[in-house]
Amino acid sequence: MDWGRLTGLSGVLCSLSLLSVIMDLQLDGVLGATRGEIEYHLEMGRKLLAAGQLAEALSHYHSAVDVDSKNYLTYYKRAAVFLAMGKSRSALPDLTRAIQLKPDFLAARMQRGNILLKQGNALEAHDDFEAVLRPSPDHADALEQLAKAEDLEELQEDARAAYHQGNYGGAILALERVIEISPWDPEMRELRADCYLRTGDPQKAIQDLAPTTRLRNDNRAAFLKLSLLHYSLGEHHEALNQVRECLKLDQDDKDCLGHYKQVKKLSKQLDSAEELIKAERCQDAIEKYEGVMKAEPHVPHYTNLAKERICFCLVKVKSATDAIDVCSEAHQRDPRNAKILRDRAEAFILNQDYEKAVEDYQEAQEFDNDSNDIREGLERARKLLKLSRKRDYYKILGVSRAANKQEIIKAYRKLAQQWHPDNFQSENEKKEAEKKFIDIASAKEVLTDPEMRQKFDAGEDPLDPENQQQQDGGHNGHAWPFPFNPFESGGSFHFKFQ
Repeated sequence: MDWGRLTGLSGVLCSLSLLSVIMDLQLDGVLGATRGEIEYHLEMGRKLLAAGQLAEALSHYHSAVDVDSKNYLTYYKRAAVFLAMGKSRSALPDLTRAIQLKPDFLAARMQRGNILLKQGNALEAHDDFEAVLRPSPDHADALEQLAKAEDLEELQEDARAAYHQGNYGGAILALERVIEISPWDPEMRELRADCYLRTGDPQKAIQDLAPTTRLRNDNRAAFLKLSLLHYSLGEHHEALNQVRECLKLDQDDKDCLGHYKQVKKLSKQLDSAEELIKAERCQDAIEKYEGVMKAEPHVPHYTNLAKERICFCLVKVKSATDAIDVCSEAHQRDPRNAKILRDRAEAFILNQDYEKAVEDYQEAQEFDNDSNDIREGLERARKLLKLSRKRDYYKILGVSRAANKQEIIKAYRKLAQQWHPDNFQSENEKKEAEKKFIDIASAKEVLTDPEMRQKFDAGEDPLDPENQQQQDGGHNGHAWPFPFNPFESGGSFHFKFQ
């Protein structure tokens, strides 16, 4: 026997035994430190979660999972934080991992079943609730949720069948209950959105599609569809916002990029036109809106909007005839638009057609009874109609309501020469000429005085004796704008033109 080898082997065994003792001591130390670290992170996570500091709590639960990936409770507690943050998709893998580590963990089963049910996964949710009921057949929550899962399966089938049969109203009714049970199911929301579109209710379709951008990862299709819907409704700013969200996910997305360019171009034109109106550059704004109609001839809303705003601008530049034509076309395109009726009423006032102005303001008030502009405009149109049946200074001089001072004076001089009493021989003709001459002089006095003209344009005759009596507390006023009547003396009056 080789005693040397035997002695050597004995030494190696002794060394290995000593190494094993040392390693056991070190492992106990490491495990002790690990357990302490886990407890620290779990306790901090619990406190921060209770204080509502979710991001900080989540950070500690991440650390707890990193230190010990075999602890089912750390996954379960981290899932609770994800749920508190509204991140159910992130909570689901943690609950699944907790169940894998501890298959009889009923709380995790119940929580996962609830998430699956809200996501519309009726079959998987059904399995989880049944797993809870096997050891606890009287579990009230599990029994209630299991019944919902069974109902959900049936309702989903009914909704799909109704949709494929073209019964969109029936599908919507079934989907209301489906979405009530499964609010996190993007497929069912998309299906109901399609039903709403087919029944002509794009606003409700938008309400259903908007949540799906968060319920699916990288849901560029939903962002594009939302943008297209907003665009079709004339909501160009919101259309731009939605298509930008699509491009944030992929700046090279071909469909989104093409639509973005179109929306951006049109939106820029519309915003520019409104800025021009604010700057009182109405003629330039008209050109911009004509450009809008050329840029987007396929979406009726933008043509309607352009016609409405051109109608408004033509009134502002006092182009009465053109304004009436454009406003009438805009009214045909959008009969319930109170703004168009208001603007056409103002065009009729410019055209001295007060009866039609009153009619338009009355119709506008039917569609917008709360508008101060319309209420005040109707009152003014009625006053002008009443005045026109007495004296209309614009008609007396034969000038438009947009006439400037130079045009008014020119018209006055021409008519004053024509109707001067010295031009007539018989007494009756002279009396008629005197009356006409006084009206002509009164018209000139009112329309060349900015304050008096403003009153008249507001529906008040500053030379009406009734108005004078009201303002002067009952004192007699004068229809003649001067302190004397040149024809009262009966003597010869010679009018000299400057």
